[in-house]
Amino acid sequence: MSDPFQKALHATLPMLKKIQHGIKPAPKGSTAALKSLRDAALAKRRITKPAPQSTSGTGATTESRLPAKPAPQNTPGTGVATESRSAAKLPPASRPSAPSGGGRWESLRAEVLACVKCPHLVSSRTQVVFGVGNPAAELLFVGEAPGADEDELGEPFVGMAGQLLTKIIQAMGFERSDIFIANVLKCRPDMPPGKSGNRKPKPAEMATCLPWLGEQIALIKPRVIVALGATATEGLLGETSPLRDLRGRWLEFQGIPVMVTYHPAYLLRNQSLSEKRKVWEDMLLVLEKLEKKITAKQRAFFTKPAA
Repeated sequence: MSDPFQKALHATLPMLKKIQHGIKPAPKGSTAALKSLRDAALAKRRITKPAPQSTSGTGATTESRLPAKPAPQNTPGTGVATESRSAAKLPPASRPSAPSGGGRWESLRAEVLACVKCPHLVSSRTQVVFGVGNPAAELLFVGEAPGADEDELGEPFVGMAGQLLTKIIQAMGFERSDIFIANVLKCRPDMPPGKSGNRKPKPAEMATCLPWLGEQIALIKPRVIVALGATATEGLLGETSPLRDLRGRWLEFQGIPVMVTYHPAYLLRNQSLSEKRKVWEDMLLVLEKLEKKITAKQRAFFTKPAA
């Protein structure tokens, strides 16, 4: 053997003697710590165990030791995740029914929001006002066109006239989410430079936009339509007769009964009890057509108390 090897062998002799006589056991504290680390590693391995795989040729799966935890679900309207519960404990979700057209409703919405058929309206609008409410409603309210508030928010009837319409709807026993509200014209009519306010939609503008409303009606399939005001009546039905001659009787759009009544903005200008009663009488006819129960209190709205 070479001298370097001999030197290395002599250097290891003390170590060999130490092994021969035995090494002192590790302190108890170190042993306990090592056992704790080992148990933690085993527990982590069980938790992160891969999902069960199908046994080849049998279609059966091997059960995992730990049951899978259900994925958290968002609480509607809050964005807060909560763990799923038993289906028997959860009440059925109260969502608006889907329209009979299914996916066509959403594709129609996308087409309407991207509409550029009227370049002058496209250049002045803030956004298209598609409509709001239940897309499978039995009752549809139709107005003429968005105003400044509607153009800004993208929802029909949100100004003072809209607030009054909401009160009328609630007095009928509905909520806005129960019915659908739309306009004949989906864009706010543009105003001449330097002028503010709203203008009446032109017949050509309403005729261009009417197919969008027509398809909405075809998908919603409402049992009754309410036309709000003379302009909406003209755009929807082509009727130009005075509103006083049209309201209170049934007309028709594509086989669907239509009740014409005064626009809520008219009632804001004319606060007389008699005019409010006329609109309410039209709504009572709508409730009867829908076969809704009418209370004595409802029938007495806007009537003079007995002397």
